[in-house]
Amino acid sequence: MNVIFRLHVAALCFVLLMGAGAARLVYIEMSEKDFLQDQGDARTIRMERINAHRGMILDRRDNPLAVSSPVVSLWANPAQLPVDSQRLSELATGLGVSLEEFKRKMARAEDRNFVYLRRHAKPQAADAILSLGITGIYGEKEYHRFYPGGEVTAHVVGFTNIDDVGQEGLELSFDDWLKGQPGKKKVLKNLYGEIVRDIMPIAEAVPGRDLKISIDQRLQFLAYRELKSAVQQYRALSGSFVLLDVATGEVLAMANQPSYNPNNRIQLDLSSVRNRAVTDVFEPGSTVKPLTVAVALQSGLANDFEIDTSPGFLKVGSAIIKDPRDRGTLDLGGILAQSSQVGISRLALSLNEYDVWNLFQTFGFGQATGVGFPGESSGFLPNRRRWKDIERVTFAYGYGLTVTPLQLAAAYSTIASGGIKRDVTLIAGQAVQGERVMDARIAFQLQSMLGRVVTEGTGRKAAIEAYDVGGKTGTARKIGENGYDDTRHIAFFAGFAPQYAPRYVGVVLINEPQTEQVGGGSIAAPIFSRVMSNVLRLLSVPPTDTREAV
Repeated sequence: MNVIFRLHVAALCFVLLMGAGAARLVYIEMSEKDFLQDQGDARTIRMERINAHRGMILDRRDNPLAVSSPVVSLWANPAQLPVDSQRLSELATGLGVSLEEFKRKMARAEDRNFVYLRRHAKPQAADAILSLGITGIYGEKEYHRFYPGGEVTAHVVGFTNIDDVGQEGLELSFDDWLKGQPGKKKVLKNLYGEIVRDIMPIAEAVPGRDLKISIDQRLQFLAYRELKSAVQQYRALSGSFVLLDVATGEVLAMANQPSYNPNNRIQLDLSSVRNRAVTDVFEPGSTVKPLTVAVALQSGLANDFEIDTSPGFLKVGSAIIKDPRDRGTLDLGGILAQSSQVGISRLALSLNEYDVWNLFQTFGFGQATGVGFPGESSGFLPNRRRWKDIERVTFAYGYGLTVTPLQLAAAYSTIASGGIKRDVTLIAGQAVQGERVMDARIAFQLQSMLGRVVTEGTGRKAAIEAYDVGGKTGTARKIGENGYDDTRHIAFFAGFAPQYAPRYVGVVLINEPQTEQVGGGSIAAPIFSRVMSNVLRLLSVPPTDTREAV
């Protein structure tokens, strides 16, 4: 009886407990459902970032110069990693490191819940590691920038850092345009922080916008190839080449040496990163003599006005200005063709120095070109209240001021366009109307005189078969510890083609050639000829000299 009684009591207690539990569940369901749901969601539902695709950089013919490819970045939560050495050894092997090295890295990060294992791994390699199923190992989809043009277009395009943020070149100056807007999504994660499933998108990722630039990859390669060969041949410190479209102001090519490979920057030499055509300044030497002659033409002198350069030297103050030999009497075109220092000096002393300065400024010296490239230099244009005679003379033939190769190209583009000054641009289709800064008649006279430089003067090696060419050589000494150094030079050639109705302007600069030949006529002019010859033929510009060869 007692046994039966006790069994009934136990059964009754069990029923009462079950009823109390059920009542508690009903109570919780009715009164604390929302609270518990929120607490559960807080532990399992998370907001996940969706990385956005960066816009492409394309050349004017839609060839890709910068593209983004999907990659996976692997990371770990050290606290969640297994203690099993066998599993960790598999992981370390997949990452290409020793087990001891991996453990040391995790020990250094034991107080953190996030540490990168490998950034920008190829998806196949990342999947192989994630497929091991090791707790605490995660993957995040990102994008890696790739540059098909390599070192040929490196100085123009630039590069991004590992977080896909522009660091140099157009990648930097147009970073806001190129970068996308990250999105968000709500995901369900398990106890180990792994995404079990996507719940819903909160904000879609917005891809970056593509950027179409004015560079023609074909012409860029032509300029790069010839420039690299010349810098090696003449053992020069550096070199630059700029090619402009006269009608639009677009930069069709901009090459520098030394260059670098933006796809492999492990041992990057920082001195090779900057775009020297835009950032580096030089005294332009004789390449600015045409502007001094233009001031003379504007003042009323005829282009056949003659100046006696005998006996081949001129004393200005305590300085002696010399020509290589006595060139006798020269007209204005002859002064340019023979690059006579004595002739341009006598001419400069007859002109108002402020008129010369004003024209130099009007042509863009001493101010940025407006191309919008990061780190662009404005150069230096002295503005003196009083000019000594020696300052007037040296200024007139390119000393005492500094310019970038791009500024020099823009100045020659103004001459080539008949006196219309246009802002230069690296963006395709952004041609501007421009403004007239020189009388068309004077610009035409300069074009004719600069043609004589190539046909009868110092620029003969710039000649192109079947095409008339105009331009000016320049050879500037560099400043050393004790003034100008006769052993360090910069060789220039600035020119345009065809000579009449010019289509393209090219500027070549070779910095400190280490050979017997150091002049612009012997070093820079042939580079201009080779590049411009290929440009004219590639772009189907009709020959200007159709006479049959004898």
